[in-house]
Amino acid sequence: MTIFERYVFRTSLAGFLTGLGLLTGVVWLALSLRQVDLMSTKGQTFWVFLTVTGLTIPSLVMVIAPIALFIAVLFTLNKLNGDSELVVMSASGLSPAQVLRPFALLFLLVTLLVGATSLWAMPASFREITVQFTRIRADMLTRVVNEGQFVYLDAGFVFHYRERLQNGDMRGLFIQDRRDLQHISTYIAEAGRTIETGAQNYLVLERGSIQRQSPDASDPAIIVFERYAIDLAQFGSDDAGPLRARERTTSDLLTRDPNEPMVRSLAGRFRQELHERFLNPIYGLVYGMIAFAALCQPKTTRQGRGLTIAGAITAALAMRIAGFGTSAMIVRSEAAVPIAYAMPALVFLLALMHALRPDLLTQLVARLTSLADKERAT
Repeated sequence: MTIFERYVFRTSLAGFLTGLGLLTGVVWLALSLRQVDLMSTKGQTFWVFLTVTGLTIPSLVMVIAPIALFIAVLFTLNKLNGDSELVVMSASGLSPAQVLRPFALLFLLVTLLVGATSLWAMPASFREITVQFTRIRADMLTRVVNEGQFVYLDAGFVFHYRERLQNGDMRGLFIQDRRDLQHISTYIAEAGRTIETGAQNYLVLERGSIQRQSPDASDPAIIVFERYAIDLAQFGSDDAGPLRARERTTSDLLTRDPNEPMVRSLAGRFRQELHERFLNPIYGLVYGMIAFAALCQPKTTRQGRGLTIAGAITAALAMRIAGFGTSAMIVRSEAAVPIAYAMPALVFLLALMHALRPDLLTQLVARLTSLADKERAT
């Protein structure tokens, strides 16, 4: 790399890292405040709080990195032009393609970062969040819930035990799950304890019964057991149960079984999740090219760039909104998949053409306008 390219790359990289760090920190702090109840009401340590909230960082990086890249490119080019460096470079014979080279390296690095986050880190973090909340629920049963009290661990979910022994076993358990009024379950057991097997936590009940009530049955169904294990994951929030689309690895989504009940009922959502993981790094690349195309042409300091920057922001925002629209279309129909990939590719090519050969883009627009006029005339 030349001295100029190293200088531009360092400036844009510093702007990207600064923007990424500040934006991620602000958003992470705002989201973390929503999990303060982990320490205040669920009796968890500060380390558990940091672990759970820290696992959201990959999803934040995936969203914020393209925005930070967009801001960094605008900042760098505006700085170069404001210091008349871009004008001098252009006057010395430096072509837009040569100016693009250090930015292209940054585009590649950010694309790899977003791709690794989208394809691997983000689903892994979502799976770990599910595991952490399952452990938190197990800790609540063994450490937070006091004996003799009826405690609502979740809306419609009541837990009670009469006493706790020194070894941690509980006596006289009562559990009622009314979160789904169509299927109400009541558990009564003489004894119980929590055990951990791998990444799963279970509440093992001994010598008890299960009473299940449904609206279409006049009498409840009663099941008597000597030993019964309950997966604590089912007593979490609505995201408990089988792994959802966002929690599955990319290879699992590629090889998903269409006959699996969840995949069959949410086929569109699984298809959307898979293609979004591949589209996320592409959008980062397009954001960077839009910013470069907007400000790569040198201008004098008397020529304001406010409208140009506003236009670039509008173009990036419009592309992202259109991306949300095509993503929603993918859920409904697989025919929308080519459109979802073609749209950012087309925007990237138009931005690249505008940056390197604006005359060709002008001729293309003029030709399309002429064809449209002839079509209306006929």
